Amino acid sequence: MKKTTRFKLIVSIELFSLFGILSLTYFRSQTENFIHKLLNQPATNSSVSSQNTQSSGHTDSSGKGFIKWVDFKVTSEAMNDAYQYDLQSHDTDTPLDWVCLLAVLGAKYGGDFKNYNKADLTRIADKLLNKESTIQQLTQDMKYYNYYNEAYHAVLGGLVGEYQISGSDSKEMQYGLKAFSPIAKGFPYTDYDDFGSFRSFGYRRQHLGHDMMGQIGTPIIAVESGYVECLGWNRYGGWRIGIRSFDKKRYYYYAHLRQNFPYCKSLKEGSVVTAGDVIGYMGHTGYSDTENTNNIDIIHLHFGLQLIFDESQKEGNNEIWISCYELARFLSRNRSETVKDESTKEWHRVQEMIDPAVADFNASKKKTHK
Repeated sequence: MKKTTRFKLIVSIELFSLFGILSLTYFRSQTENFIHKLLNQPATNSSVSSQNTQSSGHTDSSGKGFIKWVDFKVTSEAMNDAYQYDLQSHDTDTPLDWVCLLAVLGAKYGGDFKNYNKADLTRIADKLLNKESTIQQLTQDMKYYNYYNEAYHAVLGGLVGEYQISGSDSKEMQYGLKAFSPIAKGFPYTDYDDFGSFRSFGYRRQHLGHDMMGQIGTPIIAVESGYVECLGWNRYGGWRIGIRSFDKKRYYYYAHLRQNFPYCKSLKEGSVVTAGDVIGYMGHTGYSDTENTNNIDIIHLHFGLQLIFDESQKEGNNEIWISCYELARFLSRNRSETVKDESTKEWHRVQEMIDPAVADFNASKKKTHK
């Protein structure tokens, strides 16, 4: 009798456990589907350059939808492979947009590039280069292509384009990577993927940036051309600089700059910078309400990138910060060479670059002020 009761008890426990596992699996599946629907909107046919996809669930005052979240997981290897196709096809009759190629892969992989296979990219590029298909045809059944296209253009849209090297014999525009690593050429640094790790100063929170460890005074470089939106002290970031891209979609955050001499002396809020310019110097300021305090043990640059699809996302609970680890790896191929002016103790770039985006922005400012 006791054995029969014990047997029934064991069977009941196993059935209860099985029911619990099945319930959790179903709940997880439904939750993932809900989140996917929340973050994305079904795609409609659009041109390769179309970047006006609306995501569901959140609208601004004009009624237009905008993306509310981006989890950027594109690897540096995938970025490089797609960039090479863009570069090599630029002057042909079938130019490829590297960001659109990545968006196709993003839709194929569900945004997760951990199992990226170059052969997948090659098949896509070959169909386009051989004119066997178009982007519209390739993506017509990809429900989330438009979402990834807009999201990835928001991250990478200003990094590749036309530029001119000042002082070179040729006055012709060149085409290629015109963005730079945030660390100047010749200065050592170490890094690892630390996005999302926890910080405890002030309150327990996630680390929404990428730390690059180096030496005091290492010149910090503007990754992309833009304008200085904020400059000064912050109790968390210490001396920091915030630079907005001209299209207003990217906000680059450089923090924990050097004590006493954090920035280039000419910089102020509103200053326009060109990608590759020296903007400041590495330090370990911050974690204090007292300005100019070194209260961080490790000398490093906190490099952050915020995406802004609507101004309501700039400050507050709707901010979108992405992991910059793979992006920093991709940009490490292009590091700005600098030289020190011993009379001012400032560092300056060796080779000036003319970015048409700077001229366009300055021209638009003049029209606005007329």
